[in-house]
Amino acid sequence: MTSSQPLETALPLAGRFPPGFVWGTATAAYQIEGAWNEDGKGESIWDVFCRIPGVIEEGTSAEVTCDHYHHVDEDLDLMAELGAGAYRFSIAWSRVLPEGTGRVNEAGLAFYDRLVDGLIERGIRPFVTLYHWDLPQALQQRGGWLADEVAAWFAEYARIVVERLGDRVYDWVTLNEPQVTAFAGYQWGVHPPGVKDVGSALAVAHNLLLAHRAGADAIRAASSDARVGIALNLSPAHPASDSPEDGEAARIADGAGNRWFLDPLFRRGYPPDVVERYGAVAPVLDGYDGALDFLGINYYMRHVVRAAPGTKLGFETLPPEGTLTAMGWEVYPDGLHEILLRVHRDYSPAEIFITESGAAFPDEPHGDDPARVEYLRDHFSAAADAIDDGVPLRGYFVWSLLDNFEWQFGFTKRFGLFHVDYETKRRTIKSSGRFYRSIATAGR
Repeated sequence: MTSSQPLETALPLAGRFPPGFVWGTATAAYQIEGAWNEDGKGESIWDVFCRIPGVIEEGTSAEVTCDHYHHVDEDLDLMAELGAGAYRFSIAWSRVLPEGTGRVNEAGLAFYDRLVDGLIERGIRPFVTLYHWDLPQALQQRGGWLADEVAAWFAEYARIVVERLGDRVYDWVTLNEPQVTAFAGYQWGVHPPGVKDVGSALAVAHNLLLAHRAGADAIRAASSDARVGIALNLSPAHPASDSPEDGEAARIADGAGNRWFLDPLFRRGYPPDVVERYGAVAPVLDGYDGALDFLGINYYMRHVVRAAPGTKLGFETLPPEGTLTAMGWEVYPDGLHEILLRVHRDYSPAEIFITESGAAFPDEPHGDDPARVEYLRDHFSAAADAIDDGVPLRGYFVWSLLDNFEWQFGFTKRFGLFHVDYETKRRTIKSSGRFYRSIATAGR
């Protein structure tokens, strides 16, 4: 696809989405804000983790990153330029509560006041994520997500934020990708705190579910108009062959990656087939209800798996094939359609939002990124197919507004609709941004 084609392909595609469909973009505080220790902000676990030699590609950190903290007005104007109808962003817990609990940092809340007011002035609907992986380091030192008190800590934080912003913000996401917090941080060790222990990962996953519910209750107590959701990263699990063994491997992979959070949130408890595989380290969760007003789905890829006797869960994921993004992830838009249909069929959430979907490619500074344009076109089409099939999909948030700090990959991966020069902080719209604008403005 050439850079001259986006508009002509966008207009018919935009017409496939119903009136009121929400077109948004998404970011996370640690990845874009910078100002890591300014105006009373406390340290987060990522501030500390990035100082460990060798854990971040090229040895970088997000101490400055896009410097959104000082460029907030410019970035608000970029969203307006895109025609975005909504913006999903996260609050930095340690900017609001430097010690994680107790003393409130007024300057931190004032920053988010300014951001929310700027969105509303531009006709952009704020979707606020309370936790996008950046736990205050002070709480990590008290046990972090393994602590018995962590759900209460999170509920206190949620209450403080919603009491401040809940007169203008109505859409709240408690947690972003709890699977990543639990397993990347506590089993695979590639996110903070860098632990490699499956029992700890399962305990953290359990506490995250408890925190979601405690946070949801606190949000609703602070704002009667609030709508509460959670953002899960979901991926179809496909068997590598037609063999019964690979079919069973795909079922367990789906259970560990998707049903481990979906089933409890929709009042089913943990999936028994996966509990059996985990054995004695599996937690117990009785009488739990996620009480969701909407479900957020983050979609990036599918997994192809095969049986692997002798491993903990009995499967292994094969290296992806076909067209890959810069992250090494397969470009597979059919998987988005598949996961939307499956969630609708099996769980019937009242509303679904695609809270993240996007791709990293090796972009050029001049902003021509035809691969991302094609990626977005095909995934938007898959979303439209799901709506045609009866899925209550209400919005689509593209990841991401800006190129930013991509966690353990540092600044080596670019997901943005706007290119960011990390030296000058200059933002330049890419052809994917112009394509997005064509879709969003036609839809509005």
